[in-house]
Formats: sequence, C-alpha cells, structure tokens
Amino acid sequence: MNDLAPVAARLTEPQALTPAGFVNDFYPSFWWIPAGILAAALAIKLPSIIRLWTDPLLRAVGGLLVLALSVFVFVAPSTIRWVNQVTGVPNISGPWVYSLLTAFCGSCLLLIITWRDGLSDRSPRTRAAMRWVLGTYAAVIAALWIMFALAEMPEERLRDLDTHYANTPYAREMIVLYLLAHTVATLITNALIWNWVRTDGLDSLLRWGLKFLGVGYALQLAFDAAKLSAVGGRWAGRDLDWLSTAVAPPLACLSAILIAVGFILPHTGQYLHDRRQVRDAVRELRPLYRLMKAGGGGVPRVLRTPPELRLIRRETFIRDGLLALSRFVDADLRARSYEAALALGHPPDRAKALAAAVTVLDAADARSQGRERDGTGSGSGSGSSSGSGEADTTDLLRDIGAVSRALRCPDEVRAVRERAAAAGAATAAAVATAAAAASADGERAGDPVGHGGTER
Repeated sequence: MNDLAPVAARLTEPQALTPAGFVNDFYPSFWWIPAGILAAALAIKLPSIIRLWTDPLLRAVGGLLVLALSVFVFVAPSTIRWVNQVTGVPNISGPWVYSLLTAFCGSCLLLIITWRDGLSDRSPRTRAAMRWVLGTYAAVIAALWIMFALAEMPEERLRDLDTHYANTPYAREMIVLYLLAHTVATLITNALIWNWVRTDGLDSLLRWGLKFLGVGYALQLAFDAAKLSAVGGRWAGRDLDWLSTAVAPPLACLSAILIAVGFILPHTGQYLHDRRQVRDAVRELRPLYRLMKAGGGGVPRVLRTPPELRLIRRETFIRDGLLALSRFVDADLRARSYEAALALGHPPDRAKALAAAVTVLDAADARSQGRERDGTGSGSGSGSSSGSGEADTTDLLRDIGAVSRALRCPDEVRAVRERAAAAGAATAAAVATAAAAASADGERAGDPVGHGGTER
C-alpha cells in the first residue's frame, strides 16, 4: 500500500496545462472568438456597405465577411451537432463547412484579382482568370457533396472528422479535395498579394492591408500543412491527430482575423481619414466663423449632424457673411497689408492670407462703427477703398481656409496690421503734403502782381 501512495499522489496532483490541452479544453467555445470579431467587423462595415451599395468592391468585402463569419459559426461543435440533428444526417456539417470554406477561398481569389486589376479592367486575361476561379471552385463544391453522398460516415464526429474518416473510401477523397483546393487558392492568393505589395506607388493604407492579408494567408498555409500532416499520419499509421485538433484551430482563428483586418483596413482607414479631414476642416474654419458670427446669426446646432453637412453649412455661412461685408472692404488696406506681410518676411501665399485676415478684421470693425464705403471711393471714415461699388471679394470667398488659419495667429495679424496702418498714415501724410504744395503753387500762379505789389 505504501508503494502505491506516490503513484496516487501523482495522479491527484493538478497537471500542468499544455497548449494542446488548453485548446482541447476550450475547443467548444474557441470558435466563437473569431466569429465575434468578424461579426463586429461586419457590423462596423455594414452602414458603409448600405450607404455605398453601388460600390462592387465594398459589397464583395461584405460578402467575404459574411462567408468567413459563416465558416466559424458552422464549425463550432454546438452548431455541428445542431445541423446534424435538424437534417437527420450524421456529419452533414462536414461537406457544408468544407463548401463554405471553399467558397470563401474562391471569393478571396476573385476579389484579389478584381481589386488588383481594377473594376474597369475587362481584358481577356482577367476575364479568363475569373471564369477559371468560378468554374473550378464551383466544381470542387459539387464534387464534395457527391463524395459525401457516396461515403459511409455513420458515426457523428464533432472535432476530428478529418482524421477519423481519413481512410474511409470517398470520405478520404472529399477531405483531401477540400484541403488541396484550399491550399491551391491560398498559394495563388498569397503570391498575388506579395507581388502587389512590392508594387511602387501604393497607398499606405492599401499596403498595410495587403501585409495583413499576406500574413493571414501564410497562416492559412500553416493550417493546411497541419491538417494534411494529420491526415497523412493516419495513412501512415501514426497518431498525429493533435495537429488537426490542437494546432490547426488557433491558426485558422488568427488567420481569419488578420484576413478580415486586411480587407477592411484600406476601406475603413480611408473612410476614417476622410472623416478626420472633414472634422479638421470644420475646426480650421472656427476663427473665421466666430468673426462672422459676431455680426449676428450663426449656424443652428442640430444633434447628430454629419460632419460633412456641418462643414457645408459653416462654409456657406462664412461666405454669406463675407458677401455682407463686401461694402466695408478696403482694397487699398489689403494691398498695403500684403506688402507689409512680404516686408515682414512671410512667403507670398502666407502674406496673401494675412492681408486678407487684416482686411476682414478691418471690415468687421467698419461695420460695427457704421463706416461704409460710398460710390466715389471715399468713405465716411478711415479704411475706405477707392473705386466705386462694392469691393471684389472673390479671393476672400475662395480662400476662407487660409484666412481662418491666419486668424489663428493674432500676433502675426497684429504686426501686419500695424505696419500697414503705418504705411497708410505715411502715404496719407505724403498726399496731404503734396496737396498743400500744389495748393500753394496754384495760389502763387494766380497772383499776377506778386505779393503785396500794386499795378502801375
């Protein structure tokens, strides 16, 4: 009895959990992790797919996500048992899952071909490649069901159907066919992806998406190698089932996640990039919008307003405000401000924006003080412009972004404004001096007898 005590103690000791043991313990719920991630990706992508339904590539990505999600839903042991019970056919989930996986592989290959060559490319080579993919993988799916109908597979297998029936006639051919079809599609897709990654001039988001796809399909090849090795082990009389039940599932899950990210990243990344640009444009216009709003009015705030609509409303309000300020705009001040900005060392584009900002600020001040231009070119106060009618505000209406950015730098605007005012004062003084001198010369020219003299 004492000799059996150490053995009993070892049997009752908790065993260390190996990676294979971990997968075996969590196998029933393991498949729902990638299924949940794919469902979340589809939910995120679905609004864009519905809104841009006319985009065939976007629809194709949505279809791929549905297929990938279906594979992981139907490969879960609980779903396999449910499908077998509902249909009353043992192991009918096998060809069903194999068909979904084969359709997913063929769809991925089709999307890569279309994505790489472009929707407008209808060359004979592209059409032939697409016909080959459709015909081949449709034939493979049909052959899977024919072989399943011919095979004798009475015992339900939830986890190890591939290896359990690896030596069963027709079932063996069905298993090998789906694995070979998957491997061929993965090899071709992987080669196309990495050749595309090496192409010059790719968008950064597209390049990163392709890299995720490349790594995902490399893991798919590892999945195929594990499955084929396990089946080959059965043929050789060796027990390598752990490759199929413990190694292949994590590879499939990680691969599916990376492939989903690879397909979603270019579209979602571009969408988020565009949204960020719109939001940045809205924020960029805030200084000029607040200046126009000070004159009265403003864009009404509406909950859940899309950023694009907010941008359009803000731009419209600013341009309407600038049009209302046109009769207060001093074109001479704008010219002096431009020269002042250049003299302060600003480049021409920045100098133009600063001059416009100074002009808009002066026009807003003139409006608040009631100083309006008249038709003769002189105003009722300082800051009037020469010429008749309202000033030309075409540049102001076009460059509202640059003007608003300039208003974010009040120190620079103040420096330009002070220098322009000094230049204007100097010009006015010079004009006054010249006018006084001309008046004096005129008086002397109109006195025929000289100063203080009498006519004889």
